[in-house]
Amino acid sequence: MPHNLESMFYVRVAPWHELGNCVQSALSSEMALMESGLDWNVIQRDIMTGDYKHIPGYKANIRDSDNSILGIVSDRYKVVQNEEAFAFTDALLGEGVRYETAGSLNGGKKVWMLAKLPDKYTMEGDEIEPYLIFSNDHTGNGSIKVAMTPIRVVCQNTLNMALRNAKRVWSTIHVGNLENKMDEAHKTLQLAEKYMGNLGAELSRLNRIKLTDDKVMEYIEMLLPMDDQPTDIHQKNIEKVREDMRIRYFEAPDLIHTGKTAYRFVSAVSDFATHSEPLRKTPNYRENIFAKTIEGNVLIDKAHAIVQELAAA
Repeated sequence: MPHNLESMFYVRVAPWHELGNCVQSALSSEMALMESGLDWNVIQRDIMTGDYKHIPGYKANIRDSDNSILGIVSDRYKVVQNEEAFAFTDALLGEGVRYETAGSLNGGKKVWMLAKLPDKYTMEGDEIEPYLIFSNDHTGNGSIKVAMTPIRVVCQNTLNMALRNAKRVWSTIHVGNLENKMDEAHKTLQLAEKYMGNLGAELSRLNRIKLTDDKVMEYIEMLLPMDDQPTDIHQKNIEKVREDMRIRYFEAPDLIHTGKTAYRFVSAVSDFATHSEPLRKTPNYRENIFAKTIEGNVLIDKAHAIVQELAAA
C-alpha cells in the first residue's frame, strides 16, 4: 500500500486517495465504529526475551483482530480503546452527534474521528461550521489529541488560526488518571464557543485592514520565499506556487466580491494551504494536510502574523 491509510469511512466525498467506505449521511458512533473499520480493541501482553525471560516495566500493545503489534509501551501506559474514544466524543458533544469521517493509519497505530458540532456561525458574510477532531495513538509515542477546527463552508477551507486568548487544541499522554484527564478535556473543549467568538472578532478586525495589490504580492513573496541564488528549477517552482496563491487571492470566485482586506488574504492563504498540491507529491501528502487540521497550519498562522504586524505598525 503506497500510503498510510488502512481503513476509513467518509460522507459523500473521499478526502484521501478515493479509498474507504462512502456513506450518504453522517453516522452515529456505533455505525461509525463499524464503517471505519475501528471495531477492534487493544490488548496488552508481557514482553519476553528470545529465551523467554520476562522484561519488566514494558508491555506490547496488540490489536486483537489480527494480533499485530502496535507499539511497545511502559506499564504505566493506559489504553484508550477506539470505542471509548467515540463514547468520549459522544459525551462531549451531546446526544445525537454525527460523525463525518473516521479511520485508521499505519496499520492501526493511529486512529481519528471527525464530527460536526451542531452550531453554525456567520462571520464576515461567510458561513463557518466548527468541527471536532479526536486522534489517538496506540504506539506509545503519541498523545490523545482533541482539536476544534472551523471550516469555511463555501470552499471547505480550514480557519484554524492560533489565537492567543482562546484554546483550540487539548492533549494528554497515556499515563496517570486518564478519567480525570478526560474530564479536563471536556472542560477545555467547552471553550469551543469562546474560540468561535474570538475567531469572529478577529476575522472582523482583519476585514477592516485594507491591503493594496502591491502589499499582497509582497506578502506572498514573504510566505513563499525564493533562495538568494536560486537554481532554474527552484525559481520555476517558487514562481508557480506564488502564482497559485495570487490566483486564489485575486480570482477565486468565493472571494471575488470580498473587499481587498487582510481577511481576504488570510482566506486565500487558507485555501492554498488546505487544497493546493505540493510540488513533490509524496504518497502521504493528503494525510499530512489532514494532520495540520489538528496541529495547525504554519502557513496560515504566518499569514495571520504578517497582517497583524501591519495593523500594529
